[in-house]
Amino acid sequence: MGFRNSTPLHSLTILIVIIILSNVALLVTSKSTIEPCSNSDSCNAMLGYTLYTDLKVSEVASLFQVDPIAILTANSIDISYPDVEHHILPARLFVKIPILCSCVDGIRKSQSIHYKTRPSDTLSSIADSVYGGLVSADQIRDANSIADPSALDVGQNLVVPLPCTCFNGTDNGLPAIYLSYVVKGVDTLQGIASRYATTLTDLMNVNSMGSSAIFEGDILAIPLPACASNFPSSASDYGLLVANGSYAITSSHCVQCSCGPGGLNLYCMPSSLAASCSSMQCKNSNLMLGNTTMQQSSAGCNVTRCSYGGFVNGTILTTLSTSLQPRCPGPQQFPLLIAPPTSVIGDSSFAPVPAPQEAGSGSTIPGTVVPSTGSFPGFAPTNGPSGSISGSSNACSLGALLILLCRLCYFW
Repeated sequence: MGFRNSTPLHSLTILIVIIILSNVALLVTSKSTIEPCSNSDSCNAMLGYTLYTDLKVSEVASLFQVDPIAILTANSIDISYPDVEHHILPARLFVKIPILCSCVDGIRKSQSIHYKTRPSDTLSSIADSVYGGLVSADQIRDANSIADPSALDVGQNLVVPLPCTCFNGTDNGLPAIYLSYVVKGVDTLQGIASRYATTLTDLMNVNSMGSSAIFEGDILAIPLPACASNFPSSASDYGLLVANGSYAITSSHCVQCSCGPGGLNLYCMPSSLAASCSSMQCKNSNLMLGNTTMQQSSAGCNVTRCSYGGFVNGTILTTLSTSLQPRCPGPQQFPLLIAPPTSVIGDSSFAPVPAPQEAGSGSTIPGTVVPSTGSFPGFAPTNGPSGSISGSSNACSLGALLILLCRLCYFW
């Protein structure tokens, strides 16, 4: 029947298949959206981060060199809880980390983050586990000019370059802040679009994608609708953007700003953490920051507001504005708050509770269950073309080759 001499060839074919399967992970390159830049300006951006182990809020903040309160407010977590900065967040929790996105070597990234190595650390474990796939081992190696990655010293201070994008702080002409998101194995682009209240077309345009195919470990730039500020360039919080449905803390914890729901108008008021703060009263008025008065007349509603104008040289700037509106606005609405998370179950959503209102604070439900996400390696070397996803994938060609080899095995 012609099978007498097929055994050696059959064994060789199986060996080839095994070799190819074992190297698929090496041949499929993770991709990341790259934004070129040519000036020294910076912008507010966010990182989507999955905790690799149980960590205090302060420990997560230390990993990214950011204010612990900034992490809590960016995720609409109630900061009125006692000792909330030391609350232990559960492993696999997905949180948004607010960062400053700079222009470094002609591309957007955050390079102000440093990591001190510990015993048993490797570049791969730092990249894939500690930083949740937001950076690659090769990128850490290159950023620190490490000749021998296997010879890390305990206590060595490493620069960790993390991905971020600005895109002028807009998306389709509207204010937006961009989230760097590490794709999970179960993700689809349509699913990501739905989760973040955008469209498939918008995500493809933002990331310059030719198709909707995504792969585990890819890093996408996701536009989040935001409230923009209009502070003077001399303000330390110049360019402040607050994602819709969340908060931001500023002015040395004296002022808390919120965005939404129901609109993209930034609203700021004294923070519950305010202690030694400069005056927050508007000049020539009895109104304090965040206060509004309304007076109905035959011509409409006269509205007077005391608004936040930025933090300059330790001083909180306030502005008094008066406008005539067709009707008086309703009470200020706030994004929903959640209790400090204590557990993670599947992909369930944040369990929200009422946010504090002007007349007092709402109660918060303890033991909130929050969504989880995987942590995967990724983020190819930052040498991609303008506005495109760097890296490539050979998964299709590998799949075709495997099918052909399996058919050959069948006939042999």
